[in-house]
Amino acid sequence: MGARLRVVLDQLVHVVDADQASAAVDLVAGLVATAPSGCTVDAIVPAGAEVPVPGVSDVRTLTLGRRELAGAWQLGIAPGVGGGLIHSPSLMAPLVRHDRVHDNDQTTVTVWDLQAWDAPDLLPKGVVGWQRAMLKRAVKHADAVVVPSHAVAERLSELARIGDRVRVIAGAAPRGFSAPHDAAARRASLSLPEGYVVLTGTAASLEGGFRGAVAAGVDAVVLDAPEGAEPRLAELASAAGLPERRAHIRGGLSPEDRAAVLAGASAFAATSPVAGWPWRAVEAMTLGVPVVAVDSGSHHDVIADGGLLVPEGGMADAVAEAAREGGPRLRVLAADRSRAFSWASSAERVWGLHADL
Repeated sequence: MGARLRVVLDQLVHVVDADQASAAVDLVAGLVATAPSGCTVDAIVPAGAEVPVPGVSDVRTLTLGRRELAGAWQLGIAPGVGGGLIHSPSLMAPLVRHDRVHDNDQTTVTVWDLQAWDAPDLLPKGVVGWQRAMLKRAVKHADAVVVPSHAVAERLSELARIGDRVRVIAGAAPRGFSAPHDAAARRASLSLPEGYVVLTGTAASLEGGFRGAVAAGVDAVVLDAPEGAEPRLAELASAAGLPERRAHIRGGLSPEDRAAVLAGASAFAATSPVAGWPWRAVEAMTLGVPVVAVDSGSHHDVIADGGLLVPEGGMADAVAEAAREGGPRLRVLAADRSRAFSWASSAERVWGLHADL
């Protein structure tokens, strides 16, 4: 007898995270493609939402819009959802009392990162409060909590009494992530030079990356900068020896623009520890870009031997090395490591998780 796996989709209005929204869609596509014989994938969506994935068998459209639904589920109110096997690619899920043993009802959720606990200043207060409240509900009612790395699993176990319900299932780069045919034109439209390194991180961590760009004789492009951060980051670059005109501060970009920017980089550097899935590092490895990252649990788990893992004080030298003589070797290592991650593999493990439960 087949199973119907019901996935919560279009649920990320309170997370405000384009990466997680993309991951949810990619996972559903993977679940459809890897469904065991006789099994189907259904979707649960808020009012007014669409399901952008072919092959989904049935769509349960709820009466509440996204924001209202997030508030209701936070309070444990989940009318009209029904039971069965429910998987959420985030903490947004109908976490209510159910009977897994007698009714075969299951609810699993995903925690991609722990910023709401370890770096709350980087998120809006409302997002922090909502995520913390939903994790409390997950502790009470989730049959399993999926995390993307063993480091996140360990940290989560310190924050909540999850016990043996934690499961590690990695993410991947966006489906089809590759340098677009018009990559050069996209870089030109973003006013980027020929030679640069790409950096991600916080204002407190980017100095080493800027100094590495100086040592390598190239510009620096900062991705995912918060709104309004450009003057401060340009000032930090200047203090590190990189003139403001050579520090290119960019916020969130489309996947196509990100791929174009990363593909043109001499190296990519993740300058701050990540208590979660390192989205940009995985994208850089997928494109075969030399990767440098500050040594942390999640970077160790995910990047492994696909790049240079260095202490914070060694970031500048490592960036300069990766952008110069170390580039060819690191490109091969990055591309090799990236093959460890795919949405098909992640989906197969989600199917296996629900079969085990």
